[in-house]
Amino acid sequence: MEPTVPATSGVPTVFLGTGPFALPILDALASVRDVRVVGVVTGPPRPVGRGARVRRSPVALRAEALGIGPILELMRVRAESAVAGVLALGPELLVLADYGQIVPGTLLARPRYGALNLHPSLLPRHRGASPVAATILAGDRQAGVTLMRMDEGLDTGPVVAQVAVPLHGAETATGLEAWLAAEAAELLRSTIGDWLAGRRPARPQPTEGVTVSRPLRREQGRLDPEQDAVTLERQVRAYQPWPGTWCLTVAGRLIVWAARSLVVDRPSPPAVHPSSGDGEVGRIVPDGDGLAVLVADGGLRLDEVQLAGGRRMSAAALRRGHPELVGSRVGDPELP
Repeated sequence: MEPTVPATSGVPTVFLGTGPFALPILDALASVRDVRVVGVVTGPPRPVGRGARVRRSPVALRAEALGIGPILELMRVRAESAVAGVLALGPELLVLADYGQIVPGTLLARPRYGALNLHPSLLPRHRGASPVAATILAGDRQAGVTLMRMDEGLDTGPVVAQVAVPLHGAETATGLEAWLAAEAAELLRSTIGDWLAGRRPARPQPTEGVTVSRPLRREQGRLDPEQDAVTLERQVRAYQPWPGTWCLTVAGRLIVWAARSLVVDRPSPPAVHPSSGDGEVGRIVPDGDGLAVLVADGGLRLDEVQLAGGRRMSAAALRRGHPELVGSRVGDPELP
């Protein structure tokens, strides 16, 4: 049985978060009468954008706007001085979302009510650093949020509550993350009172169905025409806003923001009929007044694109400005 606390006592709570997924969750935590947010831990200011302007994290800015403090902007939460600084706030509960650092066991073990983490997947599926992208890449039919009690493993702690949402196959990572953040905020709001009162015990995660998502790297965004069209269409949706899906062309580096798969065995004839010759894969061809890339099993219709340093536009607008793209290939821009 978990320890209980009177609902009106306001448990001293420290929130740990950095990225935008955490913002609705911090808002929800600040509104719950069962807790009293006594501090926020977040990542340090970092350079952002082309000008490399140093900016504080989204969570630091939101906490400041909410009047929550102190705000600890820690480079490395595992450092002894960082742990001591957090514990000096006297937390009896930790709540974490989108923090981006591994929290040491010395910190997890101290609060009376433990450390709760809101993770945007249906654990044990898609543990790790990039669960939203992994959900889209896998073609999952549902996504969700898990509220778990943290342990020292990688998202291995026991589950306190979960909520699932159906997917329709058109979600982008940006949109799905925002949707799941709102679901996570509501899940926390509706659950935390029962957790503190000992009415909602945590249950171990299943041992079957475990998958792990790794941190995304820039090179993963490269559009590989040797892949099938469905995989590439999912990649375009999953890798937004970073690392993006991109390819090299005779017009420069091209970012693909929206695309549709054109597979040979679709019920209606596709706009693109790739040849079986090896030289056709990667070729940019006309598609109506727009463009498509020939891929392993058909074509990838380009809907919205952006040349590096330019603005987002339709593939039709790109074709009008760069007619030399038709017949060229993605990859090495020196190839005809």
